[in-house]
Amino acid sequence: MSLLALSPKASALKEKLEKFVDERCIPAEIDYERHVEQFSGADRWSPEAVPPVIERLKSEARELGFWNLFLPHPVPGHLLAGDDNESGSMSPSIYLSNREYGILCEVMGRSSLAPEACNCSAPDTGNMEVLLKHGTKSQQSAYLKSLLQGKIRSAFLMTEPDVASSDARNLETKLTKIVGEGGRVKYVLNGKKWWSTGAMDPRCKVALVVAKMDYSHPSCSSEGTKEQPKRGYQTVVIVPMTHPGVKCVRPLTVFGYDDAPHGHAEVCLENVVLDESAVVLGEGRGFEISQSRLGPGRIHHCMRAVGLAARCYELMLERTTQRRTFGKYLHEHGSCRELIADSASDLEAARLLTLSCAEDIDSLGARGARDKIALIKFTVPELTSRVVDRAVQIFGGAGVCGDFPLARALVGLRTLRIADGPDAVHKQSLALLELKKAKKRMQSRI
Repeated sequence: MSLLALSPKASALKEKLEKFVDERCIPAEIDYERHVEQFSGADRWSPEAVPPVIERLKSEARELGFWNLFLPHPVPGHLLAGDDNESGSMSPSIYLSNREYGILCEVMGRSSLAPEACNCSAPDTGNMEVLLKHGTKSQQSAYLKSLLQGKIRSAFLMTEPDVASSDARNLETKLTKIVGEGGRVKYVLNGKKWWSTGAMDPRCKVALVVAKMDYSHPSCSSEGTKEQPKRGYQTVVIVPMTHPGVKCVRPLTVFGYDDAPHGHAEVCLENVVLDESAVVLGEGRGFEISQSRLGPGRIHHCMRAVGLAARCYELMLERTTQRRTFGKYLHEHGSCRELIADSASDLEAARLLTLSCAEDIDSLGARGARDKIALIKFTVPELTSRVVDRAVQIFGGAGVCGDFPLARALVGLRTLRIADGPDAVHKQSLALLELKKAKKRMQSRI
């Protein structure tokens, strides 16, 4: 079966989605930017700064059957109680495999607005998957339902400014456990995070925070003597953004872009008191949770990157047929044709590598596809950024200004090589897996 094959129902949905993205989302990008440009300073993260066009697009996407397409399985029954057209249906119109959804992700990736319009944007999808897979019924009722309905947004707080966060064992944010009378447990969270995507968004109401367990309190003397697990004491807790101990210190810019009103933030967590209901899955299970979040999520990121690069590639092709230099159209120059050929090759390679990985996740599970997950994590951002970089070169000065989506696309794809860990970490992971397989083959011949 071809990696690009879709069922008749999924194929029809893809055709509708392509029309929605090309005719509704891409034209709306100008309205979105113009609305945000009216605001400055702290007002760029105010409720008024959220462009009304995004809610209109979300309403259309829901009506057209594009809502929550990332969901891997049915929504738990207790969340569907009372769900009606007024509150917004949470269930997708069709359940897709990772590979099928990846194909639709490429379509959504063509527009910066399409993923959010379909309630399929990061970091919300990853957080929803965590709550679906690991959350208790009370945790799901408190936040998952509103996220599935698109009423609120969320953040994932892991990276820290003072340590190399690509090694999660370095994290310094502490979750101090205190056992009170009658065995009643509370936790106190303290630390500093940054690159917390969406934390300053006025619609962001909850964050999943990765912290290191701290058993230094006298009430936990017996637990403090336990041998530290191999992966450390990392734990994930649910923190409401309205907690008085949560303070967004400042917005961060990516190559000068602040991406308001969503953006990225530095966040201070000061004496955030939580009870046991805030802990996801259990103490010390943070690494397990983070990994389950990043497997399918990487498919989404990579295929959206392919979609974005494909849009830039198409713009490049059009440009080569419209501009002339030295008495020829650009596409008539041999050097330009070479850029076109290299870009076509890189795009197809990125697409097929990602869909092959998605197919393995579907058949073997994320653990069985660890090698290909690591592979696409560093390969696809590099391949797609090369495509966009060539488009910028063809466009010349126009390629680095805001009149076209190329500059922002190049920034986003370059950042992707850091966002879920640096290339070097993924290359190391892949090399270790390859060496393990090689040793196993060698031993089988003995």
